[in-house]
Amino acid sequence: MFDFIVRKSASSKADLLSGLTVALALVPEAVAFAFVAGVAPLVGLYAAFMVGLITAVIGGRPGMISGATGALAVVMVDLVAEHGVEYLFATVVLMGIIQVSAGLLKLGKFIRLIPHPVMLGFVNGLAIVIFLAQLGQFKVADASGTMQWLQGPSLYWMLGLVALTMAIIVLLPKLTLAFPSALAAILIVTALVHGFDLDTRTVGDLASVAGGLPTWHLPLVTPSVENLLIILPYAVILASIGLIESLMTLTLVDEITETRGRGNRECIGQGVANIVTGFFGGMGGCAMIGQSIININSGGRGRLSGITAALALLVFIVFASSFIEMIPLAALTGVMFMVVVGTFAWTSLRILHKIPLSDALVLVLVSAVTVFTDLAIAVAVGVIVSALVFAWQNARRIYAETSLGGNGIKIYRLNGPLFFGSVRSFHDQFSPNDDPDEVVIDFRGSRVCAHSGLEAINSLTERYLAQGKRLRLKHLSPECRSLLANAGSMIEVNVIEDPRYRVAVDSLA
Repeated sequence: MFDFIVRKSASSKADLLSGLTVALALVPEAVAFAFVAGVAPLVGLYAAFMVGLITAVIGGRPGMISGATGALAVVMVDLVAEHGVEYLFATVVLMGIIQVSAGLLKLGKFIRLIPHPVMLGFVNGLAIVIFLAQLGQFKVADASGTMQWLQGPSLYWMLGLVALTMAIIVLLPKLTLAFPSALAAILIVTALVHGFDLDTRTVGDLASVAGGLPTWHLPLVTPSVENLLIILPYAVILASIGLIESLMTLTLVDEITETRGRGNRECIGQGVANIVTGFFGGMGGCAMIGQSIININSGGRGRLSGITAALALLVFIVFASSFIEMIPLAALTGVMFMVVVGTFAWTSLRILHKIPLSDALVLVLVSAVTVFTDLAIAVAVGVIVSALVFAWQNARRIYAETSLGGNGIKIYRLNGPLFFGSVRSFHDQFSPNDDPDEVVIDFRGSRVCAHSGLEAINSLTERYLAQGKRLRLKHLSPECRSLLANAGSMIEVNVIEDPRYRVAVDSLA
């Protein structure tokens, strides 16, 4: 059984209305992303319906909306241009298989390794991308097909209707919460445009959204190693981008709703959705942060909201395309501008001068890379830079306190982790030429990490052996002992067995 309502504060009415709001916003987005990928509008609309429905039912984050996205579309365009849409369908199927495998292997948990500055950079960059995408609605093709900015009355009507839409979304909740403000804004602006016969573009000016039910379609790609080598790189990239965007959106929705989604289940849900979509003529998709924010802000909390959005979209395609094509683009643009306002982490601007410089640089870097490349590269860059900063900071934290014990034994009490980054600082703590014949290194406040730590100990041992001196280790953690045992004769030291041994970071009496 599925929990269609995940919080007591949610209701079926709120889910239904928010789902309808999301469905209206999905139409121009799906059409626009289909154009970006170089496929027919229905290919994007079918993807929005199928991916949205399946992830809403079996995914790991109730209330999160999935569908065709720009992050995936920009990767698909080269594949479609070079090999055709059938190769895209086959790639989407393989993409889904990879995502299901990631879920079964429990790889969703690695989203927790993404630092908070990377998350802030991700949402800020994505907000900027959404904003820039909406600027295309202020352009129109001239007689030669070149896109030109709107001018004169057309521009003024567009700006005025966008502003009116945003104003309704902001002000209506102050009067009543019984009806989603975004849906009300779309309906009011649509009524005004057609009631007063205002000269402004509508969804129908983009493309027709009319169509039938999606049908089973086996990708027309000959099974061969050659074709596999063509689609595999695209499938891996699409699967990675899709999972990263979905899991990061899941984390964001978790924070907003103060609930917790299931990352591995979401990976499986996204994968199953893309497998099915590929066999029904869809372009594939992943979680959509903009539509998810619209849904949450409109009161959608349960699975019913996502299911409603998907089914309503299908109804629009099959039965009500003429009505959807009447919606002014200005209304939908205004809704997306409010998504930008709600998505951007404005607090990040206030804390930039208060957080460590390295975190501020990562935040800005990830935002910039998200805008100029794609999400997967941005997150990878952010995680790598954050990891390097962390390693550098910890490399400087290793130090040793020295004292003399009985029989002239010199004791080094080591503090800080011994890993690849701190090896040099580790060696600088010791003076084999000046030390007595017997030396003890106390690891109570330190840990040996992986092979680099073992090599550092082995190198230090050789320095003492060359002086005819004995080196012993004390208070090694179980992990360190295991490393030494596996190293065998590589480490020529005598490990002191301490009957009062505790975990390295604990204090000993």
